[in-house]
Amino acid sequence: MKAIVYHKYGPPDVLEFTEIEKPIPEDNQVLVKIHAASVNYGNLVLLKGEPFLARFVFGLLKPKYSIPGGDIAGRVEAVGKDVMQFQPGDEVFGDLSRCGWGGFAEYVSVPENALALKPANLSFEEAAAVPMAAVTALQALRDKGKIQPGQKVLINGASGGVGTFAVQIAKSFGAEVTAVCSTRNLTIVRSIGADHAIDYTKEDFTRKAQSYDLILAANGYQPISAYKRLLSTNGNYVMVGGSGAQMFQAMALGPWISMTGSKKMGNILQRQNQKDLIFMKEILESGKVKPVIDRSYKLSEVPEAFRYFAEGHAQGKVVITM
Repeated sequence: MKAIVYHKYGPPDVLEFTEIEKPIPEDNQVLVKIHAASVNYGNLVLLKGEPFLARFVFGLLKPKYSIPGGDIAGRVEAVGKDVMQFQPGDEVFGDLSRCGWGGFAEYVSVPENALALKPANLSFEEAAAVPMAAVTALQALRDKGKIQPGQKVLINGASGGVGTFAVQIAKSFGAEVTAVCSTRNLTIVRSIGADHAIDYTKEDFTRKAQSYDLILAANGYQPISAYKRLLSTNGNYVMVGGSGAQMFQAMALGPWISMTGSKKMGNILQRQNQKDLIFMKEILESGKVKPVIDRSYKLSEVPEAFRYFAEGHAQGKVVITM
């Protein structure tokens, strides 16, 4: 089969499009013929081995996993004898980040709990855009942020992969959503349901008088003190991305701020979870949430897709088609 492989950390140039052996599923695995995959921030960490602490998970001196790619959508080709949830022919989507990655290939063998049945109303390309980004937004808003109907929610980085899902998921929970993005993305965030949109190139949202019950930072570089000022009493701030400084402050100062006052400030690392994937399937089929796709690339063009994604200007998700 054809696949993207790499054997050392570095820029997209280290990625190689080549032929390798097609996997054979073990007794507890599902063999999936992949129709589409997508690019996430985790893929960049896997590629570059940065930040350095990630190497204690992905391999200290060289990558532990030779095929990157976390999000997939495709069709089940075969199942091991112990697999109970799927059968050949099922259309599925999933997150491979907890089971060896391997999404940038024509086939992959994975445990069944990494997959769910694909939303019936989505194409393979649309479904591949969902797992990591949507579940990150869901876990940040629902589990960490404790979102409630009627709350005022601010999403910084609302036009990216996580942000576009966060806007829609927050709306599905009955929140009033303010989206922060650049001028070119105002139309997109409004089209997916944002009640208010702030153009950060024209105004500093951290200096506005409005307060918010929940803030999700999916991008940006604002200090944690600025976010704290924006929170209402008993408000929650959740960091899922952004600059290195923003991440460091959320992890280092967030717990201390949370212990010394009524405002809760912290971060969340998305964890692959089949129940959350099934939850997203249902909400996608209801029409309350839809993937936003910026660009599609062929499997052989994955290095180019990485270069574009690393620029940080993608509107929604970058998808790979097989």
